[in-house]
Amino acid sequence: MAERPRVVVTGNARRWSPSWWCTQLTLWLLGAKAIRVSTRHHVSRNTDVDALVIGGGDDISPNHYGQSAKPDGDYDPARDALEIEWIRWALKTDTPMLGICRGAQLINVVLGGELNQNIRSLRKRTYNRPGLLPTKQVWLKHHSKLRQVVGQRKLRVNSLHYQVVTRPGDGMQAVGWDLDEFIQATEHAERPIIGVQWHPEYLFYLSSERRIFAWLLRCISAR
Repeated sequence: MAERPRVVVTGNARRWSPSWWCTQLTLWLLGAKAIRVSTRHHVSRNTDVDALVIGGGDDISPNHYGQSAKPDGDYDPARDALEIEWIRWALKTDTPMLGICRGAQLINVVLGGELNQNIRSLRKRTYNRPGLLPTKQVWLKHHSKLRQVVGQRKLRVNSLHYQVVTRPGDGMQAVGWDLDEFIQATEHAERPIIGVQWHPEYLFYLSSERRIFAWLLRCISAR
């Protein structure tokens, strides 16, 4: 039997992490092995790693993109540092990379992008209430990599965020927007990198969301 591709999945260090378990299950169903990495789960970058998923969670420290911290910000500097190292490693080695929510934001920040720290008061056509069910609409750019991956021009997705990418990083481009025209997806023009603002791991029962993870595994084969 062929060995399963090894995918590092970063996230929080909590013992109970639904995002980790759902991502692990999705990758297993698609034929890959997930390797958990956090400030409590250590893996050497010298290990045989085929792809990288940067997961969702805490706010990114604003000093990474030239802004001041908010009094109510929920920051984890140690996690920031750990994931930044993994992203830089993936960029150096051209390792396929998927960013989910915070992960999509951090990939853009590492590449020089910027974020809006709180869009709650700016929403006009979408709800601020967080939820795991696919209740929000996202439109994808024609001819974008992500649109080709999911096979649809419009998706219904979940929403757990109140921060967004306002300026994509170097080489990244916006390819998905919600009703308020906030960026919901980015992808690199040349590298195998996609970032989505929603949580596809919680929507693994939808074929369009599984295809995002399947794309990551196809990138491994293409290498």
